[in-house]
Amino acid sequence: MNSAALLLTILFAGLASQWFAWRVRLPAIVVLIAAGLAFGPVTGLIKLDLPPHDLSELIGLGVAIILFEGGMDLKLEDLRRAGKGIGRLTLLGPPLAWLLGSFAAHHIAGLSWPVSWVLGAILVVTGPTVIMPLLRQVSLNKESASLLKWEGIVNDPIGVLLAVLAFQYFTIAGSGMAETAAGVGLALAVMIVLGGGGGWLTGWVYQRGLVPEHLKAPLLLVLVLFVYSASNMVQHEAGLLSVTAMGLILGNMKLVDREDLMRFKENLTVILLSVLFIVIPSQLDRQLAYLIDFRMILFVLAVLLVVRPLTIMLATIGAPMRMADRKLLSWIAPRGIVAAATAGIFGPALVAAGYPDGEKLLLIVFLVIITTVLAHGLTIGRLSRHLGLAAKHANGLLIVGASPWTNALAKALKDQDVEVLLVDGAYHRLKPARMEGIDIYYGEILSEHAEHTLETLHLNHLLAATDNDFYNALVCKAMGRSFGHHRTFQLATHQESSHEPKRLTLQRRGHIAFNADADFEKLTQLLKDGWKIQTSVLSKAYTFAKLKQRFGKPGADWLIVAAVTPDGNFRLYSSEQTFTAEPGWNVFYFAPEDKREGKALARDSVKVPATEAALHRP
Repeated sequence: MNSAALLLTILFAGLASQWFAWRVRLPAIVVLIAAGLAFGPVTGLIKLDLPPHDLSELIGLGVAIILFEGGMDLKLEDLRRAGKGIGRLTLLGPPLAWLLGSFAAHHIAGLSWPVSWVLGAILVVTGPTVIMPLLRQVSLNKESASLLKWEGIVNDPIGVLLAVLAFQYFTIAGSGMAETAAGVGLALAVMIVLGGGGGWLTGWVYQRGLVPEHLKAPLLLVLVLFVYSASNMVQHEAGLLSVTAMGLILGNMKLVDREDLMRFKENLTVILLSVLFIVIPSQLDRQLAYLIDFRMILFVLAVLLVVRPLTIMLATIGAPMRMADRKLLSWIAPRGIVAAATAGIFGPALVAAGYPDGEKLLLIVFLVIITTVLAHGLTIGRLSRHLGLAAKHANGLLIVGASPWTNALAKALKDQDVEVLLVDGAYHRLKPARMEGIDIYYGEILSEHAEHTLETLHLNHLLAATDNDFYNALVCKAMGRSFGHHRTFQLATHQESSHEPKRLTLQRRGHIAFNADADFEKLTQLLKDGWKIQTSVLSKAYTFAKLKQRFGKPGADWLIVAAVTPDGNFRLYSSEQTFTAEPGWNVFYFAPEDKREGKALARDSVKVPATEAALHRP
């Protein structure tokens, strides 16, 4: 297979595995490793003719970008939210995990002490590339999610550094405690100067417009790789520490284009993860499978059931953390790409240094990765709900903009047990909703405070319903990534701006809710004219078609607002995303109150309100 075909095969296998994992709701890393084994040792389709050192260098570049992206995602506000527990997890946790893991590797797995110390250091990492998808899967509350996220991203480079120091201590002549301590100090200095300083200088240059917009993302990619390589030249494997610090500094600077840079890095990270998790397992020798024995299996169980719980409980003694968070952390610690890549580097190096059991290193790490990802990925949801740390099932509506109409909608939803949250920056507009017992948030939805404190994981639809069309569009675009653009809606634009040449395009707004004529003014006026938000439960006898026949033309004589399926799923209606309600659905609609009593609207006998007639206006 030529180089181009090999690259396409790796890319296709990786991205197809990611898609398949999403479809069947499995942790992506498990499917990726299985695909890598299938394309590598099993079939031999993927075979890289690269020297081990060159392959390790390329893998290191990919891991550097992944850790930088994780560092950019860390907010200091999250650190303050998580409290002192983070300090315990990142200062006391790694040495405790290293010590306990190394002892288990020697006494249970039967490895020599040098290989055990390296393995114990590698297993300090907790895989942010695996934790992030798990957090999205179970919708943890922000405090618990911050603990797992910070621990995973900060401990990854620490674990790599410990592995480097252990490897140097046992394999480089003349190494001792003084040299090891000097190595740690030098790595920290490199992290501060190249990583922290490089991140700050990059942000300073970007803030002052010294780099054109189209070059910012690609230039940042090159700078990250430069900092990584330069740091490794000064101190071996200090590069991962530096790029993590660089991402942390840059991510917390006030960059206008931070979101664009993050989106570029996230897309690149998905591709890199797909490639790395195909390439690394594909290089395993199928003969290694015969090395798996009972002691390895016992070691993996010890890592899950003894080393991790004991590390967390000892590290957090006296910390101001909830016991529920300590229990969750004691179980959730999936390993990911950094552990695999590090083991792929040091396994062959240990064998070359005279430690033959180093060939078991990568095999054991893969066993830990597969076991922890499966065990933790399949249980985190149930455990977090049992501990009371998971947000409610995402099934409700976030309404931005308090008004008489949105207050009426929120009350109707609440009366039918649909989760709803009403947000506005003016407290007096929220007062009626608060008096009705509706959940409210007083503040700007786009503020940093809302980003860090507002819990919306239990909601899956957004409705921007202020009287400002362009603000509604801004909210929809800003929140579209978290809710999904297909679940982000805004009220129809005013008639003055709704003509096709002047209308906001779909790429710059949310989907239009309800009907293209149902703008803020009309909904408010119809409410004054006596229209109410009402509900009807459909049945086989009383179908959606009969509901339409009873009330007349949807969008003109009445408005379909939303529906709740028999299994409790909430759906907001839009003429751009229609649905057909089935028997058992509870349909919410906006109509004159007399229609609820079954009175037919006869246009020749009932005077049509002026505002209703206005709905027909082109």
